[in-house]
Amino acid sequence: MNYTSTRNDEVNLSSAQAIAKGISPDGGLFVPQSIPVFGEGELRELIGLGYRARAKSILVKYLTDFSAEEIGLCVDGAYAPGKFSHPDVAGLHTLEPGVEILELWHGPTCAFKDMALQLLPRVMTVAAVKTGSTDKIAILVATSGDTGKAALEGFRDVPGTCILVFYPEEGVSAVQKLQMTTQEGSNVSACAIQGNFDDAQNGVKAIFTDKAFESALAEWGISLSSANSINWGRLVPQIVYYISAYCDMVVKGAVAIGEKINIVVPTGNFGNILAAFYAAQMGVPVNRFICASNSNNVLTEFLQSGRYNRNRAFYTTSSPSMDILISSNLERLLYLLGDGDSLRVSQWMAELAQSGGYDVGREMTHRIGELFSAGFCDDKGTAQTIREMFETRGYLCDTHTAVALNVYMNYRKESGDQTPALVASTANPFKFCGSVLSALRPELASGSEFQMMEALESFSGIDCPPQLLRLRGKQERFTGSCGVGEMPGVVREFLQIG
Repeated sequence: MNYTSTRNDEVNLSSAQAIAKGISPDGGLFVPQSIPVFGEGELRELIGLGYRARAKSILVKYLTDFSAEEIGLCVDGAYAPGKFSHPDVAGLHTLEPGVEILELWHGPTCAFKDMALQLLPRVMTVAAVKTGSTDKIAILVATSGDTGKAALEGFRDVPGTCILVFYPEEGVSAVQKLQMTTQEGSNVSACAIQGNFDDAQNGVKAIFTDKAFESALAEWGISLSSANSINWGRLVPQIVYYISAYCDMVVKGAVAIGEKINIVVPTGNFGNILAAFYAAQMGVPVNRFICASNSNNVLTEFLQSGRYNRNRAFYTTSSPSMDILISSNLERLLYLLGDGDSLRVSQWMAELAQSGGYDVGREMTHRIGELFSAGFCDDKGTAQTIREMFETRGYLCDTHTAVALNVYMNYRKESGDQTPALVASTANPFKFCGSVLSALRPELASGSEFQMMEALESFSGIDCPPQLLRLRGKQERFTGSCGVGEMPGVVREFLQIG
């Protein structure tokens, strides 16, 4: 299994090379040259396994230059007993007959990013050895909230690595910010930027494709890589949990093997729903992918019309991890549905960079429409859904999951589609306690974050995760802020290079 670039199909790298580099020098994203497929018999075998064993069976299909022993050590370390509070790592919760919630937030940072970012550092260090690199690996991350903390935690004190996270100064929740600014570890740092997530992401991408900067780093024995979902090593562990969730649905009798499901995902950068698409290509029977956006509904418009336009108002919402107008992983979907036409993808991405938009045309729009439905939900609808889910079903969800449930319920009502649904739940509700409490009991939503955590605990009868409570009184280590144009200087200072 080798990898190529979405913008240059002459690129041919091993999985270790692709993961170590993170992003192609042409600005494209690495994709596998073929997608392995599980037959029904192989799916039946996976059904009888636990999460770790399923992960090993799936990853070995993509990381073919890794030995089974290397993959096993990576998986066992990432998902070791006690690291995730759920016995199945990622558990299913039956919301109602025909609707299963895939809870992806039982890891150390209470967000779905842990599912990949507990594994990526282990895979990346093995990849560095395989590529013969002796460089120190500098991880640069742009985050809309959850990736930052999960990456900092995953790479904390990993030998031969260091990590710097950029986050929007006013675009993350108070808890998300505290998680990053108080992060422990000798090789970590975080910096706010005066802008939104797209500014942070564009700044990081510009650093990655700066040849002069790359040469300067090489002189110091440093190579750059990414922990964002632009890195294939971040995306492939996410494929695992969709395949595993389907197996779990069969085990609990929610579906029969071979029966199709709908997969509902709240997403801004498109990586999480793209992982579901790869799972379907591998053999999970999927009827429709339902993409849920907040008021930053650039994906909704694109999936419905084929026109991508980031030249629009940017909203800071109660679901900040989705406050994104440039969805990087959409590039991989266009490559896949466009039959690997890297020239066409490259042209679209150039148009996006130059004018802020592109149009994929009638044929591609039709292909997308056969697979994807899309909708969006504003903050008012998000709050209403949080309240409705708790009052009618006794389920406490965070703002991002509420967006997904709102969009799904509207989709089901409008379409009449009763296909069993799997809804990705991406964060513990206590990470966004102010917004969740405001939806349930607005008169209690005041005071510090920790006072609101206690109020939400008392009202809901649900315990706040201890790792969030431990943030109380913790000393902030990283309080810096910079403009987008100053990001390269912040990187140089962090790496201590001239």
